[in-house]
Amino acid sequence: MNETKSKILEATSELFLEGGIAALSVRAISKKAGLSTIGIYSHFQGKQGILDTLYIEGFEMVEQGMQVLDENMSGKQAILEATRNYLDIVEKHEAHYRLIFGETDSAYSPGEEARQAGAKAFYKLTKVVSTLLPTDVTLEQKQEAAMQIWSVTHGYVNLTHHPVTELVDMSNWKDRVLTAVEFMIDAIESRQN
Repeated sequence: MNETKSKILEATSELFLEGGIAALSVRAISKKAGLSTIGIYSHFQGKQGILDTLYIEGFEMVEQGMQVLDENMSGKQAILEATRNYLDIVEKHEAHYRLIFGETDSAYSPGEEARQAGAKAFYKLTKVVSTLLPTDVTLEQKQEAAMQIWSVTHGYVNLTHHPVTELVDMSNWKDRVLTAVEFMIDAIESRQN
């Protein structure tokens, strides 16, 4: 990716963290990036193109984080490693995370390529989680188990941005997530036996 595109994406991420999707206009992005609005349109065809690019980048990072399978790892170890990777991505790329999993706005609907990136990442998670399951389970059962693991992780991450966390010491929130995911893994495994 060229330097100008990177500058636009960085400016968009900063604005998004400051004010959500509502803060994103081509004019605001161009001002933050130090470019003309024409530069935005020539590189991304407008706000939709920028948001789709960030959305795709976010899900590509998630998919990369799910690439943990190897024969020396149990299913439980693989899921916990994938969860650690996911939590690191969330922490390092908050704008991407909030765009793909958090804030929605009727002004932005992911394009087809962006939706496909999300589906591909969920497929990878499903593949990792399915290592816990018998080989004869259906795709629907694999996806249900993946959704259970994901929802616990996602719930904790969302709580880190909620005022209720002021009532609880959140300094070890990642450990809490991993403990909760481990409970989920144990429950999924015991249900199979």
